[in-house]
Amino acid sequence: MNSVDPQPQEDPLLKFIDYARSALSPEANEDPDPNGNGSETARPSWNWILSRILKTCSAYSCGVTAAILLSDLSQAWHEQNRDRPTRKMPECVRELQKKHKRRKLPNTVTIDSIYEKNFLSLNSVLEAVIVDVYVLPGTKIYMLSLGDFWSTNTIDLYLHQKYYDLINPTNGILKKGRQIFLTGCYLRASGGGSRCPRLLPTEYLVVLLDEDDDADAMLLAAQFCSDTFSSVSLDAFSKNVYYSLYARIEHIGPLEVLGEFGSLQRKRITLVDDDGTKLQFVLWGEQVVLTNLLSFPSLGSMLALDKPYIASSADNAAETSAEVSLEFGSATQLFLVPVVQHKEQICVALTPYRHQGSRLLNTIDPSQGTQVSQVSLPCDSHGSIDFSIYPFQSYVSDLRDKMTGVSLYGVVTSIIKERCTTEAIFSLKIEDTSGAIWTRLHFMKYWSLGRLSLGHKVYISGLTCSMTKRKGFQLNRCHNSLEAIWSENTGGASFFNLSCLPALLNSSCLHKLTKLSDLSSQTTCTQIVHIRLEMAQFHLSTRFSHAVCGHLVTEQPMGVSECSFCNENCDEVVRTFHLKVTLADKSGKILAWCTGHTATEILQISPDEFFKLPEEEQFMYPSSLHNERFKVAIVNCNREGSGPGDALVLETEGTSWEITRALKCD
Repeated sequence: MNSVDPQPQEDPLLKFIDYARSALSPEANEDPDPNGNGSETARPSWNWILSRILKTCSAYSCGVTAAILLSDLSQAWHEQNRDRPTRKMPECVRELQKKHKRRKLPNTVTIDSIYEKNFLSLNSVLEAVIVDVYVLPGTKIYMLSLGDFWSTNTIDLYLHQKYYDLINPTNGILKKGRQIFLTGCYLRASGGGSRCPRLLPTEYLVVLLDEDDDADAMLLAAQFCSDTFSSVSLDAFSKNVYYSLYARIEHIGPLEVLGEFGSLQRKRITLVDDDGTKLQFVLWGEQVVLTNLLSFPSLGSMLALDKPYIASSADNAAETSAEVSLEFGSATQLFLVPVVQHKEQICVALTPYRHQGSRLLNTIDPSQGTQVSQVSLPCDSHGSIDFSIYPFQSYVSDLRDKMTGVSLYGVVTSIIKERCTTEAIFSLKIEDTSGAIWTRLHFMKYWSLGRLSLGHKVYISGLTCSMTKRKGFQLNRCHNSLEAIWSENTGGASFFNLSCLPALLNSSCLHKLTKLSDLSSQTTCTQIVHIRLEMAQFHLSTRFSHAVCGHLVTEQPMGVSECSFCNENCDEVVRTFHLKVTLADKSGKILAWCTGHTATEILQISPDEFFKLPEEEQFMYPSSLHNERFKVAIVNCNREGSGPGDALVLETEGTSWEITRALKCD
């Protein structure tokens, strides 16, 4: 085994991503958008392809081929960028489309896709334009005919009765050309005598207003500018006094699961009025789907609430200093003035440097004559730049304060569970070819990403970068440093552990077989090797692990089990193996360790079955495995631990190599 690695390591997965980009758009040049629009690229972005590949690998746990991946990528890319049908888009929609500058909300579906699939989920969002308003003949039922900016079809909606007062033939708000957001819609599908699908009534509707439009500006001034948060009184509300409030959306909290059996959901939205006073807008149960209409990029937008329900903060546990909070009542109507998404030109090297980062313009030496292209990215009113549509791979060296929607692909070098917090927060140090950064992962209740350890290769998306004060573990001093924050409930957030991906071993297009002699102390990629087991060193024990995270637990006094990874007492424990064994091939030998499912695969017996064997059979069992052949995934787990994270280093018992997946060879 080499002690040094003189050449940069080629990652087969990165090569396949480059190949897939070229295969999907062979004629496209590398300029992501000649017009600087950013939202429509000639080629799929690096992050889009990797995310799609990993989702496909998760769906096909037995392995994938290049043909399967390319077929899935091609179909998904075609659906996302399919040619428009020959039907004409309604004229009022086409006129509004010329001024349309907003990005799609995360769960937005198109009307054309509803017709194609004859299906609509309750969490889906429709960003619609009213094409026509009419009454069903012989009834008093109002119907809205809706179009959108991405479809040529229209679809009819049965309007909920709570919005009937917004319809007026002369000066009604709900009229032709008005934009609305909808969610929580049931679809009355076509068939059974019905010629076309229709949307059943939903009260989860938000009307969009434009401050630059004279009529909308007059409405806002006349109806929503007299009441302030400080004027809201619970006593007055109990006497049938209603309020019309206008405030900025500052923050949307995570989904909370309440109740003894986790049957009640809650989301809290922080609103700030012009006086700087804050109130919580609390959504309960199925109302939480409303946040689909108010989430990023609507953060910073202005929300007008007509007749909100006024509740006591103590009664709904809003955890705020204010005495009252707002709720979505039976008479509440919502109006949104979307924030104008500014765009900022970010200059990147035309061909990103794989081992040095994509080199933002301020790092490029003009004397080298490097050719650059411009990518236009959205920038909100707080100066945060959204990198979710950034076309290239992001590196640690690229990261700056106020970057959102960032994705990273790197190796975990340290993991620490933060103590003394009401949330489950873990700090991960992720390293790529350009540097390392601490990331803080926020979970609703507990760790939910399966087993993760040192040396594992991960892909994480939905990160937000910010400057923060961090305490040094050795010097115990605070200093400012850049940190990336991730929350499992944030739109666009995902996390994949590639080293433990079940499909990895059987997907030859995503890895390259190597030899044990090629492994070195500088190895960072997950290595795939054909090996045989040798009994030169073989240490096997059965222990208990935490079912939630897969890491070993230690017995404490009074029979309590403490997880070394989560740093907390745990009730859900399962029996597991801890195995150290010699791996050999024609080029050399190494000592490696494994636990959990991987150890069970190598030993070909479950921990419970092994534990029930007589002691003499347990002693003789390893001899039956001598020279058994496996294909294994190996990572370099020889990483420097920090503070409480040392527990993961102790788990390796001084062994530098971990087997993360194993497959028996016939």
